[in-house]
Amino acid sequence: MQSNLIVEAMLKPETYPESVGKIELIQTHISFVFLTDKFVYKIKKPVNFGFLDFSTLEKRHVCCGKELQLNRRLCPWIYLEVVPLNMSDKLRIGGAGETVEYAVKMLRLPQERLMSQLLQKNQVNEKTIDAIAAIVAKFHSEAQCSLEIDAFGGLGVVRTNWTENFVQTQKYIGQTLSQVDYDFIQQRITRFMDLNSSLFEQRVADGRIRDCHGDLYSSNIFVTDQICIFDAIEFNDRFRYSDVASDVAFLAMDLDYQNRSVLSDHFINQYTRYSGDAQLALMLPFYKCYRAYVRGKVVSFRLDDQNIAVSDKVAAVKEASAYFELAAKYAHSL
Repeated sequence: MQSNLIVEAMLKPETYPESVGKIELIQTHISFVFLTDKFVYKIKKPVNFGFLDFSTLEKRHVCCGKELQLNRRLCPWIYLEVVPLNMSDKLRIGGAGETVEYAVKMLRLPQERLMSQLLQKNQVNEKTIDAIAAIVAKFHSEAQCSLEIDAFGGLGVVRTNWTENFVQTQKYIGQTLSQVDYDFIQQRITRFMDLNSSLFEQRVADGRIRDCHGDLYSSNIFVTDQICIFDAIEFNDRFRYSDVASDVAFLAMDLDYQNRSVLSDHFINQYTRYSGDAQLALMLPFYKCYRAYVRGKVVSFRLDDQNIAVSDKVAAVKEASAYFELAAKYAHSL
């Protein structure tokens, strides 16, 4: 069933099994997210980016289940169930007829309590950052580790991740990324990996490669009575199995991006205190650069999405360019 028909149906109250009130739609490059009064329904777009494959209903169903499982690690009270979208005379969630799509059903939290929005209002203090650092450090200490996961912290996979980044961003040179920054970042990243192979080996030996969150930044954190870190990456283990420094670097980079470097430094200091990770500081510039570059890449993908308005694409160019410029800034310190 075509995505536009599903979106049209999901914007109608009669599609839902409960009273919904106003329905809001939020889009990412990979998802349609429908917000109702009490719940959130997240549907995966039928896209294939190579590193992510939602091209068939079966693959989307599997990833919905995995999303539920992974995110219950940090906020089990939010992630409720995977629900089918069925078609008979019309589309209904959990209705009669053929299953044409699946959605992850979540409890809705107030959007104004998103950390990204609180940062814009200057309503995030060091006490909140300290609480997040403690949660993340505990999560990392308990996260799964294995010989298989260890491999993802080694230079082989790390180089593959960077090679993929550079290949996938070539098309955006001149749009969101300058040729000068592209060449400079590639040169400095390659140099760092060539000179620090023993450091990467030590991170593996110290047990710092874990089944992490993978997408740890302020837009994926609710600050309510309980802090909820949500939307862990489910679509590719390679982006979640990583050095814990990569998780830490993402939120630290995000705070830098939003001109909150004092909070960024506090997060790093408190995480280091809770985790006892003495080598973390040596890895952070490298992984901050990685995280900024990936954000620039992901935002650039919006330029190719036919479902996104021209005005949103103009905004995407500005946002992606800023992330690539920040990546270049981090590269200078490598």
